Amino acid sequence: MRRTTRYPVEGANSLWHVYKTVPFVKVVKNFIVIQLARYTPFLGMKNWLYRTFLKMNIGDQTSFALMVMLDIMFPEKISVGKNTVIGYNTTILAHEYLIKEYRLGEVQIGSEVMIGANTTILPGITIGDGAIVSAGTLVHKDVPAGAFVGGNPMRVIYTKEELTARWEEDPIYGKEKLH
Repeated sequence: MRRTTRYPVEGANSLWHVYKTVPFVKVVKNFIVIQLARYTPFLGMKNWLYRTFLKMNIGDQTSFALMVMLDIMFPEKISVGKNTVIGYNTTILAHEYLIKEYRLGEVQIGSEVMIGANTTILPGITIGDGAIVSAGTLVHKDVPAGAFVGGNPMRVIYTKEELTARWEEDPIYGKEKLH
């Protein structure tokens, strides 16, 4: 279940109310920072831009690949743990504008998480520590710690326990490599 706060609107669809929701100057600033970060090859610089100008909580050694698109209106609602990889062209949203309402929700991505390319993460989602999200996944519900998920709609492919058992059986990455 996604944890979002709902804000009803009257009259035109909620996107017409956008600048009542978030200041125009903030959106312009965020747009510039996000576009700079999307194209820079310097991982440390991306994290600095996100922490300094977008007020995001980003852990050490976290890597945002080329073209990652963060929520342009509410990036401060996104937090990412340490040593996490966010794959190429992933989109992370903290808002959604609908016809009769808009919704806001925190996105919490744990430590040592691997998110594959072209993934979309919806508002109000928590991805637990050590989780793996397959490329092209629509993350529309929470991901348990250590789980391997994928698809559209997203489903759990392996739980943490099942994934650990598979790794232990592997002749190259067996038990001695896990510990």
